[in-house]
Amino acid sequence: MAVLVIYIVLGILYESFIHPLTILSGLPAAGFGALATLLLFHKDLDLYAFVGVIMLVGIVKKNAIMMIDFALQAQRHEGKNAADAIYEGSLIRFRPIMMTTMAALMGTLPIALGFGAGAESRRALGLAVVGGLVVSQLLTLYVTPVFYTYMDTLQTKFGGLRIFRRSDSRVAGGRPPEEQLAG
Repeated sequence: MAVLVIYIVLGILYESFIHPLTILSGLPAAGFGALATLLLFHKDLDLYAFVGVIMLVGIVKKNAIMMIDFALQAQRHEGKNAADAIYEGSLIRFRPIMMTTMAALMGTLPIALGFGAGAESRRALGLAVVGGLVVSQLLTLYVTPVFYTYMDTLQTKFGGLRIFRRSDSRVAGGRPPEEQLAG
């Protein structure tokens, strides 16, 4: 349900059916990393680990939003093609993405290592977040730009699968289409 709500909110935000899928393309890598790490350390997917996976969804989604948002702005305002826009977005947003990922990683690393009183019960949360962040960060930096380029090609091919078309409400001369027909 959380992913569906995220998709709907992103669809409204970006006025597109396609770009929310691009943003959410990194989630399978994060889920795989979290589950593989739990399996590697012989931990169950308990309530703590599930909370870690939900936290992971937010972090991975934020990283993709930073790249995609920059690329969309470059396409709309600078007239760049999708490949150049996402390449520039990935380069410029790399540092903030790495900073937030490393902050989350270093914040959950003590939990994953199991330091402190009652740490054994919370260790699954730390392992899920650390494993998911490492795997998703390695894969998302490659998968999301490629997915963005393919989805932009698909959107162009099918005439733009957009929810709303603000740019279409005004055509030549900045007048609404009704006024252009009338005079």
